[in-house]
This record gives sequence, structure tokens and C-alpha cells, in this order.
Amino acid sequence: MASSKHLHGIELVDCAKANAKQGLAVATHLCGYGEDTAAFQQELKQACQQMGVEISDLTDLITEQQTMVQTGGVEISPETPSEL
Repeated sequence: MASSKHLHGIELVDCAKANAKQGLAVATHLCGYGEDTAAFQQELKQACQQMGVEISDLTDLITEQQTMVQTGGVEISPETPSEL
């Protein structure tokens, strides 16, 4: 659900990170910035700087764990149910 107002600070970073995989336009909208991607990116960079995190764009917020879930990983399991 899209925010009815512009998010700022940690709320903005949390929302942006949660929606980063969906792309810039979707994250911008869901964080309350409508179609104003420039304002969204500027506010996001400021919020990250205040937290001590440097980002160059939205994709920097996608973690390795999120990427592994999306692309899949290596499943390790026993050959048969009796070989645990």
C-alpha cells in the first residue's frame, strides 16, 4: 500500500529497501513520492547519509540474501529420507 505522505528517514529507507526489487517507479510511488523519482532519490540518499550508509542508487539497497532468494541457490539435502 502506498504511503499517503512523503516518507523520511528510517521509514523511507525501510520502505525503499522492501520495494527496491520492484524498481524505481514502484518504490517511488509506494514511499509516497508519486512519480517524482528525483525527489525520492534525493531524499533517500540524504536519509542513508544520516544513517552512515552511502548509496549511489536504489539497487544498492538490495541485499545479497534478497538476490539469492530471487535467483535461487543451491539446495543441500540427503539423497533419501533414510539418509539424514
